[in-house]
Amino acid sequence: MPETLADLAYRHAISTCRDLIPRVSLHAAQETSWPIPTLYSPMLGMVLRGSKRVTIGERTLSYNADHYFIASIDVPAASAIVEASPEAPYVAARLIIDQDMLADLVVDIPTEMDGRTEAFAIEAVTPELLDAWRRMLQLLDAPEEIATLAPLVEREILFRILQGPQGRLLRQAARADSRIAQVRHAIAYLRANFARSVRIEDLVEIAGMSAATLHRQFRAATAMSPLQYQKALRLQEARRRLVADADAVSAAYAVGYESASQFSREYTRMFGRPPGRDAARLRASAK
Repeated sequence: MPETLADLAYRHAISTCRDLIPRVSLHAAQETSWPIPTLYSPMLGMVLRGSKRVTIGERTLSYNADHYFIASIDVPAASAIVEASPEAPYVAARLIIDQDMLADLVVDIPTEMDGRTEAFAIEAVTPELLDAWRRMLQLLDAPEEIATLAPLVEREILFRILQGPQGRLLRQAARADSRIAQVRHAIAYLRANFARSVRIEDLVEIAGMSAATLHRQFRAATAMSPLQYQKALRLQEARRRLVADADAVSAAYAVGYESASQFSREYTRMFGRPPGRDAARLRASAK
């Protein structure tokens, strides 16, 4: 029986060659998981077996092998594996979007822009997209061909997305004059200054929008307000510090909190456990 794409990906996901292709990563799991907060870079996510749920701000998206997930900007998210077992392990592949390659493609295949400001979505997988992914992952069996062929297949994968219903997300991300590009400027400032008190006036100037437009477009793109976005960045950095053995009070102050009790409440609300207990569990699971 021919090897399925999920089996091909699983074979490499549990091997040492899983990260040989630039910007491509594989993940496998034999059990479901609690929501795990993370920061998505612009990426394409493909579930090849099982299913996954992603929560971004006020929106929750579920997808399986029939659909792909796409994000065109950096966005805090919480993802959970909701279907997996030893008999049918969850398998997924991810492609981080190369902005230079994307910009070249958008120039080559220009289309009309719409006025919507969205930065993430799910969409039905096409046979052409699956075929491109198969050829990409088959390169793991021929590593000497990766340097030459992987960029060609990567370009085809982006082309297939651009030609589909969610291509507008990538076109907006590639255009310097789009609303998404303006929101991305505000996001870059928040990421660089997440531990500081950020004034909305600064974000307005950086994004080149009015305050009302910035709030509306930022929420449309990320499903959260700028302050909610900054809070997510702070709490994720605090979690990283706690796992590295910082204490809760020093982690709270390092990421910009002035009240340890407020930090503990918001951390527990986001991660499901108080800071100390959550960090101890994560350190134990990493051993």
